[in-house]
Amino acid sequence: MADNASSGNEQVVTDKATSKLSDLWTKEDYWAIWLGFLMLIFGILIFFNNTPADMQAKIDTANQTLTAEAAKAPFKTIAWYQAVEAKQKLKATSSPIGKKIASFTSKPKGWTSNPLDAIFMGKAKADAKVQSATAKYDAASAKLAEAFTAAQAAETVAAQANFTDDTLNGTAEKSIADWRAASAKASSAKKKVGAKPYNVIPGLIGLMIVLAIFFGIGMQAMGGSLGKFMAGFAIVFFIAVIAYAASSNATMKQYGIGYAAWAILFGLIISNTVGTPKWVMPAVQTEYYIKTGLVLLGAEILFGKILSIGVPGIFVAWVVTPIVLVTTYIFGQKVVKIPSKTLNITVSADMSVCGVSAAIATAAACRAKKEELTLAVGLSLVFTSIMMIVMPAFIKAVGMPEILGGAWMGGTIDATGAVAAAGAFLGDKALYVAATVKMIQNVLIGVIAFCVAVYWCARVDCIPGQKVAAVEIWHRFPKFVLGFIGASIIFSLLDQGLGKDVSYAVLDHGAIRGMSKIFRGWFFCLAFVSIGLATNFRELKHQFKGGKPLILYVCGQSLNLILTLTMAYIMFYKVFPEITARI
Repeated sequence: MADNASSGNEQVVTDKATSKLSDLWTKEDYWAIWLGFLMLIFGILIFFNNTPADMQAKIDTANQTLTAEAAKAPFKTIAWYQAVEAKQKLKATSSPIGKKIASFTSKPKGWTSNPLDAIFMGKAKADAKVQSATAKYDAASAKLAEAFTAAQAAETVAAQANFTDDTLNGTAEKSIADWRAASAKASSAKKKVGAKPYNVIPGLIGLMIVLAIFFGIGMQAMGGSLGKFMAGFAIVFFIAVIAYAASSNATMKQYGIGYAAWAILFGLIISNTVGTPKWVMPAVQTEYYIKTGLVLLGAEILFGKILSIGVPGIFVAWVVTPIVLVTTYIFGQKVVKIPSKTLNITVSADMSVCGVSAAIATAAACRAKKEELTLAVGLSLVFTSIMMIVMPAFIKAVGMPEILGGAWMGGTIDATGAVAAAGAFLGDKALYVAATVKMIQNVLIGVIAFCVAVYWCARVDCIPGQKVAAVEIWHRFPKFVLGFIGASIIFSLLDQGLGKDVSYAVLDHGAIRGMSKIFRGWFFCLAFVSIGLATNFRELKHQFKGGKPLILYVCGQSLNLILTLTMAYIMFYKVFPEITARI
């Protein structure tokens, strides 16, 4: 009897071990990691083996020029900028295979009045567009030539005085800045002159099939049906394409209404009118898509870029964010009295950390309901669209310094893409600071998910008097975050090992921008479509009772805006002004 009991216990242990091991190929979080890393490995293999011709020699020549010009003049000379541009042209994405990947994964094009221009443009229309843009390009080129001549003349005069005359140096610096501005306008006009006929439909069909198989293999392993998934995926992908097409409209771009808002909107219209067909539901996999995308996002968070901003950016992102998160959650429980703690923490994380990505990780850690996640994401998208337009306008109106404005937006606007767009509106320095601060803040996704998992196990879902085992926290912790962190570490090490210039050419403008970032955009869009298709307003109605989630978001974001601006000013202008001066 004892032997039988022992045998039975051994079998239980074996079954548990097998169950845990099988999670590696039967659980969504692990498949997100495997698929994400598969994509990253492909990107590395492809672009590291297709580097620009004579890359290292060109980098060395440009760096020699930069060193010589920096020693010669107290300002950035024409030759200095030309050397920088020479390095910026070295991109693995410009290789033949890079261009093929870009063409295959092409999203709908920009359009103004005819939606069909988003997917197709014939030769006659392309030629007409070129003809219309030629006059503007010629005018921009003439101004560029004039500005370049003036910049050369001003720099020559300053050089004749051995760059010791501050007045002449200032004139030269201004003339060079005018030349740079004229160059940017001419470059923009040149793109329109280069308009060519296109038809993105075949590429979209091919991409749909590839992605259906890519995600379908995991669905099959997790117990689903590959055939049913692929059938439903065609509809989800089609709506994603329509969302991208809507966001590519010139007016929508101007107002910052991106693909995420359109994807959710189109999905909601279907689910709340005719209803999402049952045969489509196997492909409505919000978390599967976005978790895979978040693993890819980890590769974009490079520690070297984080350190380029240094301590000021870390204080803005890593000190303010936890304070706002905890304060907003307590405010939601004690003052607003949000009935659902999971909704409260999901909205708080969404608003304070980095929008949708943080909401997904937090919702997984506290096991929030799908409709609660949808509500948090919806609030984030609405306020993101507003803030990315209002904040740059306000910053310009009050004359706020560009770097301060960039840090403020980077720490408060939720979506990474919206942060970049808002920063670009202010200028290059604002864009750089805003994007870097947001990148630093994104690191907190894994930290917040872990802390929420621990808190929910120890305080919210625990049984009184019962000790929380570490294994419970492990079960609660969203495993895909490990992929996110792992990708960040690996790509950061690659970035450091390759060096700044080579990393720019083959990592940043190769494996990341040439593959992972492109597919991440598609994965996120598929996730937003799925959110819409899976959401019914009747299920969300009770959550809006008294407008409590809206009150929570507005109050939390208000605190976020005040604290972030205060911390950014103190860190960038009072405590570390020397770092600000170097940006």
